[in-house]
Amino acid sequence: MEEFFLEKKSKFSFHKTLSELTNAIQEGGWRLVYVHDLQETMARNNKEVLPVKVLELCSPYHAYSILGKDEWRTFSSMMPCRISIYEKSDGNTYVSQMNISMLAPLMEKEIQGIMNISYAEVQNFVSRIIEN
Repeated sequence: MEEFFLEKKSKFSFHKTLSELTNAIQEGGWRLVYVHDLQETMARNNKEVLPVKVLELCSPYHAYSILGKDEWRTFSSMMPCRISIYEKSDGNTYVSQMNISMLAPLMEKEIQGIMNISYAEVQNFVSRIIEN
């Protein structure tokens, strides 16, 4: 059965995973919009957790294809794409993301195509850092 959330083990340390993934995103023509440091957020609330960063990334080309049509603006709630990088208590670093390919078939053909292309591009970035 296909999973809605995908988790893959990184072949790098937490910081190296962040660096390598950031480079892959930028080299792929996408933009890193924002990085949420959830470990820092928890620390400000007197809670201690292992490192967790959530990257918000965007392809201006694909985003424009969706945001340029009034009838598709509802999909903006799924934008930008997100990838999480985190450590677990086993000492390893992991990468997780939503499996957008599960949602795409529920949409009309044209937006389904945009989502599938975006998903494939993001998978290409992630494939550079995960263990095979």
